[in-house]
Amino acid sequence: MTVTDPVFRDLHSAATSHRGDRIFNRTVTALAFTALLVLAGISIFLGAQAVPVLAELGPSYLTTTAWDLTSTPPDVGIWGMLYGSVLLAVIGLLIAVPAGLLLAVFMVFMAPPKISKALTSLVDLMAAIPSVIIGLWAFYVLTGPAVEWQQLLNEYLGWIPIFQNTSGNFLGTPFIAGFVLAIMMIPIITSISREVLSHTPPELINASEALGCSLWTMLRYVALPYGRGGIVGGIMLGLGRALGETIAIFFVLKIVFEVNWYNIIESGGGSVASLIVSKFGEANAGFETQLLLAAGFFLFLLTLIVNVIANLIVSRTGRMQR
Repeated sequence: MTVTDPVFRDLHSAATSHRGDRIFNRTVTALAFTALLVLAGISIFLGAQAVPVLAELGPSYLTTTAWDLTSTPPDVGIWGMLYGSVLLAVIGLLIAVPAGLLLAVFMVFMAPPKISKALTSLVDLMAAIPSVIIGLWAFYVLTGPAVEWQQLLNEYLGWIPIFQNTSGNFLGTPFIAGFVLAIMMIPIITSISREVLSHTPPELINASEALGCSLWTMLRYVALPYGRGGIVGGIMLGLGRALGETIAIFFVLKIVFEVNWYNIIESGGGSVASLIVSKFGEANAGFETQLLLAAGFFLFLLTLIVNVIANLIVSRTGRMQR
C-alpha cells in the first residue's frame, strides 16, 4: 500500500482525527479538574480561617448582630449580614425577573430584526459594565430619584409594613441597593432568556398561530414552558451575582448590623460582601481578618447552596418537559 493510496489516506486521516480527539478530551478534562482544584483550594483556605473563629465564638458568630471587637470575648456576628444578603437578592429578583423576561420576549417575538439586534448588543454591553461603574452611577445619579420614589411609596402605600418609614431618612436603604442589584441582574437574565426563547421550534409557534392563539397564549403554553429550564438557570445566575456583589452595594447601602427584617425603604441594612469590603482595609492581620474570611466562607456556602438548588430546579424542569 503506497502513501498515495486512497485507503491509506483514509486510515491515516482517521488515526489523526482520533489522536486529535484524545488530545482535546484530555485538555478539556485537565482544565475541568484544574477549576475544581482551584474551587477546592478556595473553600479549604476559607474553611481553615473559619475554624479558629468558630472555636472561639461558637455558633454565636452566625446568630449575633453586632461587630464589637473591644469587648472580651469579641461581640461579633454576621446574622444581620447573611439575612441582608438574602433580602437584597430577593428585592433584586422581584425587579429584575419581570423586566428581564419582558425584554427578552419583546426582543424575540415582537421587535423588528434591526431593533432586536441593537437591543441584543446593548444588553450584552450592559452585562460587561464593571460593578464599580454601576456603583458610582447609582451613588451620584440614581440616589436622588430613588429617594423620591421611596417617599411616594411611603406616602401612598405606607399602610403596607414593607413600605413604612418612621425615621424620615430614605438614603442608604435596601430598596436602593436591591434596585442596583436588579440593574446588574437584568442583562444576565435577559441574555439567557432571549437565547432560550429564540430556539423555540418554529413549527410549534406556527401551529399555535394556525389555531388562532394570541401572543400571550403562545407564550404561556409554548415558548415559556419550552424554555423554562434555561430561564430558571439564567435567573439563578443573576441571583449568584446578586449574592456576591460588593462594591456597588457598598456605595449605596448604609451598613447596619441590626437585622432589617422587612422595612425596605428604611435606612440601614447590609450584606456579607459589603461587610467584607468595608472592614477589610482597616482590619489587622490577626483575628479580625479571620473574622472577615470566615464571613466569606459562609457566603461561599450560601452561594453553593443556591447553586445546588438551582441545578435541582433546572434538572426537575427538564424532566417535566420530556
